[in-house]
Amino acid sequence: MAVFSVPNIQVKGISAAVPKQVEDNNDFALLTETDRALFIKTVGIRYRRIAPAGVTASDLCLAAAENLLAGLNWGRDEVRVLVFVTQTPDYIIPNTASLLQEKLGLSKTCIAFDVNLGCSGYVYGLSITGGLLQNMPGAKALLLVGDISTATISMRDKSTAPLFSDAGTATALEYDKEGVIHFNLQTDGKEFDDIIIPGGGYRNQLNEKQLKYTEYEKGITRNDLHMKLDGIKIFNFGLREVAPNIEKLLLEKGIDKDSIDYFVFHQANLLMLESIRKKLKVAPEKVPYSLYDYGNTSSATIPVTMVSELREQLETERVKLLLSGFGVGLSWGSAYIETKNIICPKMIEI
Repeated sequence: MAVFSVPNIQVKGISAAVPKQVEDNNDFALLTETDRALFIKTVGIRYRRIAPAGVTASDLCLAAAENLLAGLNWGRDEVRVLVFVTQTPDYIIPNTASLLQEKLGLSKTCIAFDVNLGCSGYVYGLSITGGLLQNMPGAKALLLVGDISTATISMRDKSTAPLFSDAGTATALEYDKEGVIHFNLQTDGKEFDDIIIPGGGYRNQLNEKQLKYTEYEKGITRNDLHMKLDGIKIFNFGLREVAPNIEKLLLEKGIDKDSIDYFVFHQANLLMLESIRKKLKVAPEKVPYSLYDYGNTSSATIPVTMVSELREQLETERVKLLLSGFGVGLSWGSAYIETKNIICPKMIEI
């Protein structure tokens, strides 16, 4: 397992932005009234945020970043690293981070690039951004993480449509000799097709056939440009891999599980997350959830949960956090961080 530490790094702020448009799973027509109630109870998602046409993940992240920078006493020329984690970039080329560098008015000396990751993306993004920043005394960085997953799903597919939601987030990191973040990151590419958009890339290039809708079973109709999700395999993957990954990190780094204030999981499925929580023997009050109100926002779920559920504590206290992301790839990982009185603006809507 890839257990390692990134020294000289502190998180200084977190912000999040979501679209104004809200959809209620109680109105989802492909499920019966009984099935809707069961879905909301077990999966845990009632409301989803839907980006309108023309609004991208980078727009949401830009709004979050501007909101965060307004609360930080940073000069924009001090931002030396910008990492944009997304599976829904503005273009195939160029990289979207370059567009965000210009829109944010950052220096031309700023490193800026995209990372194509989903559910584990926030944890991986912290490791990548921190790894670059740790050797840059006095420098600052922005980690922008977000997706418009609703653009990738078929609204005629009950296996994906009630799950996914849109959001963009910004995290400020700074070189600080007193800071350190611990990580355990893992990958299993053998299971790559458990969550996949099979068409439209360069392995299966766009063609007319990929636009054709196929009914796979009642209530599941999509084309090859839509996300395919094997829910049972992903559920079993989460139960199998997440708790051991976290336990390995805590054991190797000598971290007392009971000393951790909050465990913030990728917001995938309430039943899965509660099963993981019980495996870890963590008290319910230490595991915040945002999926009821914001759904599964892919790479953004961890920072969205921190902003929506832990904002007051993050702004006023020293907080010990265990973060865990897992899913598409398959890719998963955990991070242990400590924050102290960080900037954490209220969630904004655009």
